[in-house]
Amino acid sequence: MSSTALRLAVIIASTRAGRRGPMVTSWFAGQAGEYGGFDIDVIDLAEHPLPLDLTDDLDEGPAAVLAEVSGRLDKADAFVIVTPEYNHSFTAPLKNVIDWHKGEWKAKPIGFVAYGGTSGGLRAVEQLRLVFAELHAVTVRTSVAFPQVWEQFDSQGQPVDPAMFADHAKNMLSQLTWWGEALREARTTKPYFG
Repeated sequence: MSSTALRLAVIIASTRAGRRGPMVTSWFAGQAGEYGGFDIDVIDLAEHPLPLDLTDDLDEGPAAVLAEVSGRLDKADAFVIVTPEYNHSFTAPLKNVIDWHKGEWKAKPIGFVAYGGTSGGLRAVEQLRLVFAELHAVTVRTSVAFPQVWEQFDSQGQPVDPAMFADHAKNMLSQLTWWGEALREARTTKPYFG
């Protein structure tokens, strides 16, 4: 592992009232902290609402929010998207933040922590893989999925079967580390052309 920590941006994709994203993210951030080697930056899209129209001139407020989010995404060496599955897909606020940015994702690895009903959010993940491929990002194979999420966590916000989910998180973090270090070095020595 490199002596320089990878900057990992963890994005909470849901903005709905009663969402489970912060709980799932808190657990995952703990896993990443235990794994080590990451400087973790949690970006909650509910706290950073971006305007929807990409063509409007931005007022001072939305422009400042956009500049803050853009800067944080740009500094990241790797990403983890914590997403629910809504109607067999991912959230509109997540698509909005993706569409506002292009170069920030390029030649960087992305992992997924998904949650939902029977599929555990994996249908959202599969669609996100296509979106991020268009942006020249590298999605890692292993993801963490919480099917029937309301049954998977106890009252303290911890998984009821911690070993299984921790193992998936560790595998994903290992892949993010390998790709994150390799792509950071590659971006430094020879900027990506795409």
